[in-house]
Amino acid sequence: MKALLVFLLIFSVVVVVHEFGHFYFAKRAGILVREFAIGMGPKIYSHRGKDGTLYTIRLLPLGGYVRMAGFEEEEELKPGMVVGLVTDKDEHVLKINTSKKVNLTQAIPLEITQYDLLDQLTITGFVNGNEQDEQTFTVSKTATIIEEDGTELRIAPREVQFQSAKLWQRMLTNFAGPMNNFILSFVIFTVLAFAQGGVQDLNSTVISGVGSDTPAQAAGLKAGDKITKINDTTVTDWAELTQAIQAADDQTLTIQYEQADQTKEATVTPKKVEQNGQTLYQIGISAPINTSTSAKLIGGVTMSIQSFTRIIKALGSLIQNFSLDKLGGPVAIFEISSQAATQGWMTVLSVMGLISMNLGIFNLLPIPALDGGKLVLNVIEGVRGKPLSQEKEGIITLIGFGLMMVLMVLVTWNDIQRFFF
Repeated sequence: MKALLVFLLIFSVVVVVHEFGHFYFAKRAGILVREFAIGMGPKIYSHRGKDGTLYTIRLLPLGGYVRMAGFEEEEELKPGMVVGLVTDKDEHVLKINTSKKVNLTQAIPLEITQYDLLDQLTITGFVNGNEQDEQTFTVSKTATIIEEDGTELRIAPREVQFQSAKLWQRMLTNFAGPMNNFILSFVIFTVLAFAQGGVQDLNSTVISGVGSDTPAQAAGLKAGDKITKINDTTVTDWAELTQAIQAADDQTLTIQYEQADQTKEATVTPKKVEQNGQTLYQIGISAPINTSTSAKLIGGVTMSIQSFTRIIKALGSLIQNFSLDKLGGPVAIFEISSQAATQGWMTVLSVMGLISMNLGIFNLLPIPALDGGKLVLNVIEGVRGKPLSQEKEGIITLIGFGLMMVLMVLVTWNDIQRFFF
């Protein structure tokens, strides 16, 4: 249960923060966000804000989503459909009910013959199904439509749709999701730097700690000692110190160090450790820690850059030599979360930061249906001076979405085989 809760926490926070980026900049651009949902599946709570957005919490705590006007078939209306209209005293439509699950007692039954909720904002049909009584109603710009499942959303006139925003605003809205993931990673890694009391100072050879039952402890080394030489190699920073230990393999080392203004020597035999498929040699000492505020902030940036670089290198390796084993889906995230859950909250935060960075980079790939693919279409529009037709863009997005779904199925099945069989 603990592993499941950690998985849901990591996945939900990373996805909701991503979606909030799209939400925030869409609102700034004047784009109508019809719904901001936390979770998936059936709605269990909803609240309509003054901005027209329906804020919902859904049953399955798996991320969330944003519905922006212009990104889907806006309305479920069609000629011949019977709907209920709620009007004001001037007979301006305030609400259109298409759901059989919702009963509005004062609604006017209307069999639709035609409608225009983009430009003219009108709906025409037979009142009470009487073909002799066809009327045209003006629809308010802030009217709502109740969808078949009972979800009530604002209608989306053309002026508040995604495509009506300026190009740079649309590009920023598309980029905002990955950007928020990068920001979240930086915040998490900075929190970790503060929680750890500082960051490693790799420009020094002063020991910050000595592990119990380690070769260094047996040799008499203590926290605060400064190592100056390993065998015949003078060391001035932690990288040189580490390299000297690895170069000696598991042979006995002669370590020269300064302790309480005295120069001392000790003999140490490194311990052989297998880690991530590599053979390492360790003596059980920790790198020095810089506890200044500036070092912690810089440490957050450094850890963010390091995680970004590792993911980019892994992506390059994937492109050069594609293998499903190099990819991971929800099952892999669950497995990683399960391991993190047993190692404490700092490990959970570290995993969340890494996954957030991963999601940000992944979404910037120039693949249709991803944010990166949308940005490519934005660039094409800027070069052409006009956007692709909605039909062509829809086809491209549909193809990209289909390919992503196929890849997701393959990755998930591969993960199941790796972790459970």
